[in-house]
Amino acid sequence: MINRELIRIKIVQLTYAYYQNGNRNLDVAEKELLFSLSKAYHLYHYLLALMVAVSKEARKHYEVELAKSKREGGEVPSSKFVDNKFVIQLEENKQLCDFMANQKQTWDDDVELVRKLYSQIVQSNIYSEYIASDDTSYEADRELWRKLYKTFIMENDELDNVLEEKSLYWNDDKEIVDTFVLKTIKRFGPECDAEQELLPEYKDEEDKDFARKLFRATILNADQYQRYMSETSRNWDFSRLAYMDVVIMQIAIAEMLTFPNIPINVTINEYVDLAKVYSTPKSSGYINGMLDSIARYLISTGVLLKPMGEKPKKK
Repeated sequence: MINRELIRIKIVQLTYAYYQNGNRNLDVAEKELLFSLSKAYHLYHYLLALMVAVSKEARKHYEVELAKSKREGGEVPSSKFVDNKFVIQLEENKQLCDFMANQKQTWDDDVELVRKLYSQIVQSNIYSEYIASDDTSYEADRELWRKLYKTFIMENDELDNVLEEKSLYWNDDKEIVDTFVLKTIKRFGPECDAEQELLPEYKDEEDKDFARKLFRATILNADQYQRYMSETSRNWDFSRLAYMDVVIMQIAIAEMLTFPNIPINVTINEYVDLAKVYSTPKSSGYINGMLDSIARYLISTGVLLKPMGEKPKKK
């Protein structure tokens, strides 16, 4: 689940923090990086568990309404939402249950948020159309939760604030983790029951090694990489460069030199995008030009042994 986009984000954050920290211990910093990535995997499970928490809240409301209808002879409430096949399967999922059983944080600590989310859902057109539909298939139940997640969980400032209070590591993780929750919803099928596999923490050991190698190369070769920046900055005002820009370019150079199978233009584009988020408004254009110049310089001097490829996209 932890992909290279998330790894690059964490390395930008942790490298910047490493230089701001007076006690520069690389081993400690590497452990912090891996712990930070593991917290993203925790968030993945926590957001899956949020759908289960909303369903449990719905069950409480249904039981109250059912008891009232029996007592007063009113209309029997629909059980379609609480009997949703997808979310019942998710609630029973062995991997999710095992993971959450070992966590101190649960949605029981944020009952008001769960209740508010449930209230928003039942007042929505998505919910009304689902209840009114005659389609009782597993696919319809799964599609409901895909829509609900995209509408009420992905863009939810109150939820974002709650998550930020629970872990500082989650400040920048949710947008990426949301995409993996949606991918998981799509992967679920009725044939697997409680044994449906969730996404693994890492796709393979290679991605975990990518995180370690990139971070270590960035720190251990910092002086050399900054010399490359200085030597190719004749057309740029290097002295006025924001410190975060230096960090981002340092990591980009480390990636270009350490991983021969990653095309140069891919690396440049990835870090230009990160500059848009983490540095100044003008940084992305500057970094785009600088990294292009640095890559060409390293190729011409025989330091970088891979082709330039397509010209980096303009930012």
